[in-house]
Amino acid sequence: MNRLASFSLLLAAAGMIDQARSGHEFPVYPSYYPHEIRIEAMGPDRAAGLLLQGKIQAYLGPEPRFGSALPDSIGAVESLGSVVVVRINAESSLARDHAAACALARTVMREIAQRHGQLRFHPYPVTPYDGDYLYHADLAEAARLRLAENSAGAGATVPQHLRVRAQSALAKSLVRADWHARSAAWDVEIDEVSAADLDASSTWATDGWITPPWARSAWSRAALLLAPSVDDARRRIRVRADLDRLESGAFADAVERINLERDLVSELAGGCRSVVAGYTVKREYVSTEYSAGIENIAFDSVAGLNSPMFVRTVKLKDFPWNGWLSLGIETRPAAAWNPIAGFSDPFGRLMWHAVGDSALLPSPNGTGWVLNRISDVR
Repeated sequence: MNRLASFSLLLAAAGMIDQARSGHEFPVYPSYYPHEIRIEAMGPDRAAGLLLQGKIQAYLGPEPRFGSALPDSIGAVESLGSVVVVRINAESSLARDHAAACALARTVMREIAQRHGQLRFHPYPVTPYDGDYLYHADLAEAARLRLAENSAGAGATVPQHLRVRAQSALAKSLVRADWHARSAAWDVEIDEVSAADLDASSTWATDGWITPPWARSAWSRAALLLAPSVDDARRRIRVRADLDRLESGAFADAVERINLERDLVSELAGGCRSVVAGYTVKREYVSTEYSAGIENIAFDSVAGLNSPMFVRTVKLKDFPWNGWLSLGIETRPAAAWNPIAGFSDPFGRLMWHAVGDSALLPSPNGTGWVLNRISDVR
């Protein structure tokens, strides 16, 4: 009798339900990790076709030429590409003293500002893609206004026989063709430096730790780019003193540290022998198609997809867990494959991100670090 009453109660409850739904789960798994990752070197033309066919899920390299409007199943992530630096040749007859070097740098910077195109003109070493940019936003705007004021008050005189050395296509496009150096002699160099490669070249992974801890700070990159060209003795002393304090942690609190970083970058940006003209944006493409694509895509604001956070978070839509991830990358492996002295090229770094297991992972949108496989439960 009790069973019959219970059964009748269930039927009555079921009769009160208008509609019931069921479906598949699409959660975000922060610790998701493919059990097989295939990395293949290829050019952007081939990558475009493979992305459209769903045969690779992401391409780490130049923008593929898709040939038509992108379907909704192809997405892009943006990160810091390269930093463009204008350097004055210390041996140039046009820049024998500080005043002449500054006039020469302003001349070239004015030209770049008028025809920057793909370059985002930004005459300050810290970019909006850096996690510590908000500490420098007012200084960056002041640098832009200062250059604009100097340009407005300067005459149109251009040094005779100005020779600008430019290697990349972008660098060549930033100045008029008659300025291009035709021989080994040059007065000004426009150098395009990959931000990701520069950060990677100054970072080491040892015993599961990534060092030095300041490697991903924008002030550290600014020092790598500009410190070697500081020609004023007093400025060199101030730069070295600020660097020593930041690298040794000789500051009382976060406020003092931030002020030290601002002072250091201001000293570096105040010279004329090397000045930052701006930066480019890197776009990398991914397949988000259902069901051969990927989701839960994390990437680094500087390194882009070639970061440990990408391979340790990305999830294939085909699988609730694990799966086969196929990646394309432009550069072929060139460096040694060992955790001590190798994995230093883009292909090797990507592979090490997949097989290494560092205790800390770089925070994808900042200068800090994320604990890997452990939690702070204080």
